[in-house]
Amino acid sequence: MTKPRVLIVSPALASANNGNWQTAWRWSRMLHPTYQTTIAQDWNGEPFDVMLALHAKRSASAIARWAQARGVSADAPGLGVVLTGTDLYRDIQTDASAQASLAYAQRLVVLQECAPDALPQPLRTKARVIFQSVTPRKAMVKTQRHLRAVMVGHLREEKSPQTLFAAARLLKDHPDIFIDHIGEALDAELGVQAQACAAECPQYRWLGGLSHEATRRHIQGAHVLVHASRMEGGAHVVMEAVCSGTPVLASRIAGNVGMLGAAYAGYFELGDAQGLADALLRCRADQRTNTLPRVPAEARSGAPLATGSAPSFYPQLQAQCADRAPLFAPANERAALHQLVRELLPANTSTETLHPHASA
Repeated sequence: MTKPRVLIVSPALASANNGNWQTAWRWSRMLHPTYQTTIAQDWNGEPFDVMLALHAKRSASAIARWAQARGVSADAPGLGVVLTGTDLYRDIQTDASAQASLAYAQRLVVLQECAPDALPQPLRTKARVIFQSVTPRKAMVKTQRHLRAVMVGHLREEKSPQTLFAAARLLKDHPDIFIDHIGEALDAELGVQAQACAAECPQYRWLGGLSHEATRRHIQGAHVLVHASRMEGGAHVVMEAVCSGTPVLASRIAGNVGMLGAAYAGYFELGDAQGLADALLRCRADQRTNTLPRVPAEARSGAPLATGSAPSFYPQLQAQCADRAPLFAPANERAALHQLVRELLPANTSTETLHPHASA
């Protein structure tokens, strides 16, 4: 029997080395060998049973052509649209092509648990939450002589690198707190600002763009990941840190709360450089005193603590991240992805001979 064909439309291909590409590549591997999978930047009319289009706005033309080819203006058979942070928290508010993509889709795929709340109420029934996944890595034993933080993300406005620059300046008189910043300067002016920050603050390093493997090693080796974004659909770097034993300090935005949970202790307000600097100082203080007590279960869940039972800040972040890590297991993502594709397959497509992973 011929395997059903699945097209994954990704605006970014391998050379971009970003979250869209990582999702497209991982999903193509998870669907193989049950399905014939193809990754492309557009749809040229070639026959496929299912199309998964990443980005409602940037893939809007392919999405519209798919629906038009099927003669429908909504709920196009076989069409899943995967929503990014810029889709959810910016474009669908004002962009007509992104709004049309929501209507055309048979299913809307979101990547963290708060995301359906950003959709218009009538469309929420089409939403499916699929947490992305990453292969876990063993937590490294790290020095206590200093604290090393890492922020990962190409330099662009959505990632709010200015918050990190300002925090680095606030901490420049703390020689035991180091900050590494990974990402290419997609905005040239932000690259200039990064260079200026490095010149002014000896503990801040802008490393530019690195390979995915090198980036993961930096995350694994850091004491904490900083994630200061203005908008996120479900950041890869957050799950990579959580699954590497590296706690996260994150802006309190829906995309981060949907990954780390409402009760997570490691949030700072969006754009609050002082709040980020204070959180790094708290981590360093715990590390300096080597305070690693057992964290009570109620501290993990956010429930009120008994007097005198409050854990130190850094160990609490470690425990809360460890509790979230199972959400990002590859087996869970694979099962949810196969369920999505089965929902999108035409009714007359037999799934009786599909690979066992399809029902995992």
